[in-house]
Amino acid sequence: MRFAWICLFAMAPPMRAAGPLQLSLKRAVEIATSPEGNTRIQLSGEALKQAESRAAQARAALLPDLEAAFSEQNLTRNLAAQGISITVPIPGFHFPTFVGPFSTMDARVTGSQNVLDFSSIRRFQASKVGIAAAKSDVSGSAEQVAAQVARAYLAAVKADADVEVAQANVTLSEAVLKQSENQKAAGTGTGIDITRARVQLANDRQKMLVAQNQRRSAQLQLLRAMGVRLDTELELTDKLAYVPVDAITVEQAKAQALKERPDYQAQQERERNARLSASATKLERLPAVAAFGDYGANGTGLNNALPTRTIGIQVRVPLFDGGRRDARREESASQYRSEKVKTNDVKEQIELDVRLALDGLQSAEDQVKVAREGLELAENELTQARRRYDAGVAISVEVTDAQTRLERARDNQTAALYSYNVARIDLAQATGAVRRMVQ
Repeated sequence: MRFAWICLFAMAPPMRAAGPLQLSLKRAVEIATSPEGNTRIQLSGEALKQAESRAAQARAALLPDLEAAFSEQNLTRNLAAQGISITVPIPGFHFPTFVGPFSTMDARVTGSQNVLDFSSIRRFQASKVGIAAAKSDVSGSAEQVAAQVARAYLAAVKADADVEVAQANVTLSEAVLKQSENQKAAGTGTGIDITRARVQLANDRQKMLVAQNQRRSAQLQLLRAMGVRLDTELELTDKLAYVPVDAITVEQAKAQALKERPDYQAQQERERNARLSASATKLERLPAVAAFGDYGANGTGLNNALPTRTIGIQVRVPLFDGGRRDARREESASQYRSEKVKTNDVKEQIELDVRLALDGLQSAEDQVKVAREGLELAENELTQARRRYDAGVAISVEVTDAQTRLERARDNQTAALYSYNVARIDLAQATGAVRRMVQ
């Protein structure tokens, strides 16, 4: 029995650390953009490795190619099948047409080296540009993942704020209900006032349940964006807040985006790669020079093998290949033109992103100001309505209406702060500065 308990304990999975994961926006982005984080980061890392492998293959065309071989054979041959017929003018003697068996041995090292091949050189240059484009793609993926995680984090923070607002509304409804009960006990209230307060409390409790469910959904979306286990418990350390943004013009933001955005840099490098590839195809028309040679020993066996060698140089001049080379040249030229169109499209998209982000940020900032003023007015209105109700110069409907407007003002403030912070992320993504913003 003791042995069985020991086995069960050994087979049990390790216990998880107690307590939820303390998570800030900065930490969330760091986890997501780590090499083992978001799936997109992992895929872009593999794409970079593939680009480096393609560059190594292109470089191999410029390096020596060496091979070693050893062979030993036992042969028989029909000389007549080879067109060899020897007549010897000796009576009674015939030269044999079937020879063998005999053995041959050959041990040899062969090598070749491209001495002058402009097309291969240009392809190697294009492959190095491809590595630079892949690195920019990795940085671009990190920017996009950072923006995705930042938005998911803000959504989770907003969900937390919605739960807090819902709890505050429930607390307020309970206080109003208590006030109504006190008024009725004092003889200045009615039963309908208590019923009305209870209805409001039931509505607020229902909204709190919905807010709690939305918070769980938002946290799951955040965990998925980070590439973390979905059963991880979270405790977000950041809150929705208004953080002013330095004023920037459209031209300044556009210039910064063209300088910083990794997707634009990657597209420029892809255009350059296409240009070099098209040039490499054109250079295939030029002659190529290669050197070759081999050295080894051959004979009928190791005891009588003699050293032999071959040294030579080869000049390859393309003459006619059925139009295949011309077709490849047209295809590569078309690919280069396509990349130029894509580069211009990305540049125009950057200007659109910048303008939309600046307009959205200005609108969100105005919403924050209006929501803040509305919340102050709603709080004052509810305070005055409850005082009037206590004094007996107002009915409970006035308190309920003021309470409803206060709840709406709280929701408006949460929504305005969320929209403002999302607008900040949009502007940072438009200018290629998301990761720098969250530091």
